[in-house]
Amino acid sequence: MDQSEKIIKTAPSYQMKTRKRISKGFLTSKNAPYFFIGPALIFILVFTIYPVISSFILSFQEVRGVEKTFVGLSNYTRLFHDPIFYKALLNTFEILIFQVPIMIAFSLLIAVGLNSSLVKFKSFFRIAYFMPAITALVAASIVFMILLDEHFGLVNYFLSSIGMNPIHWFTSPFWAKVSIILVMTWRWTGYNMVIFLAGLQNIPNELYEAASIDGAGKVKQFFMITIPQLKPVFIFTVVMSTIGTLQLFDEPYILTKGGPNSATMTITLYLFQTGFKYFEFGYASAIAYVLVFIIGIVSWIQMKWVGDLEE
Repeated sequence: MDQSEKIIKTAPSYQMKTRKRISKGFLTSKNAPYFFIGPALIFILVFTIYPVISSFILSFQEVRGVEKTFVGLSNYTRLFHDPIFYKALLNTFEILIFQVPIMIAFSLLIAVGLNSSLVKFKSFFRIAYFMPAITALVAASIVFMILLDEHFGLVNYFLSSIGMNPIHWFTSPFWAKVSIILVMTWRWTGYNMVIFLAGLQNIPNELYEAASIDGAGKVKQFFMITIPQLKPVFIFTVVMSTIGTLQLFDEPYILTKGGPNSATMTITLYLFQTGFKYFEFGYASAIAYVLVFIIGIVSWIQMKWVGDLEE
């Protein structure tokens, strides 16, 4: 018997002994999956579940230095009598009402255009439109601050060259909100375009061919086939865009700091200033949970409304 035959005969016995050791040891086939998901579960508990519970408890407390005092519903009572909170809430919904429909419309139109067989270099345009979504917000905000500068900005220079008065982008309450909407639309249109594009590619071509045979034009096909087939995509993009806008923080913080005169103060920016500028962590936690409640209600209304349309 040569060496190779000995290895082949001893291999099964070695495997059986190894299995017996594993089965008799601490790690078994029943508890092995828990050891694999254990580290991820620990991270979720420590960095997600614990902060959520701790923040909820903190919303019923007043923090002074290292001392915490239970104050019941005082933070929530104060919140509903806070004019700055109502101003921030109004600003957030004003931006939401205008920005989300504009962005969704642009995203859909660009996706339809890039899905057409008439467009060449599709990969280039898809990457180009998606790039703002992965661009560092600080760098993008600096670019927009330069473009929209009241005295030396390229946009006002162009307006002056065609005989128009320069716009006070960051010192006028109205135009400050417009500047926030412009930056958000520029940044997230390509992101939603990719989602719509994926939905368009899942629509069967047979539907359009049948509609063409029946004499339906491109516009009628768009409203009678494309829009109805994309309803699940609309639900996802609208709900996610709404949640993102209600949590708007980066753009107003970098561009306007909430000004002028709190014209661009959003809920999350007010939350940030309350917690990390005035160190009222209990009150900031109350603002956070009211925001969670608002997001839940608005998302439920949107999904309910879209669901009723489908019926």
